[in-house]
Amino acid sequence: MMIGGPLLIALLPGVLVILVTWLFRKMKWNKVIRMLPSMLTVMAAAILFYIGYVEVRGFEGAGYLFLSVFLLLFAVVSYIVAKKPVQ
Repeated sequence: MMIGGPLLIALLPGVLVILVTWLFRKMKWNKVIRMLPSMLTVMAAAILFYIGYVEVRGFEGAGYLFLSVFLLLFAVVSYIVAKKPVQ
């Protein structure tokens, strides 16, 4: 449950970020605008990593670290979707 909880918590914002990126790509917006959700997710993951490592520590901090890793994975997928050329 130590890994399953943060994964389930990260699913909602992660899927939302991928959906928003896909919609931006479908609307044929600028590449910077399409990459904005992935950049914001990376920033949120970095902040959660900092909170988990510096502020909380211990097993509770490990939950924050796992959450930040899963959000980072969703941000990478969103970045790949945003970088695809628009047809």
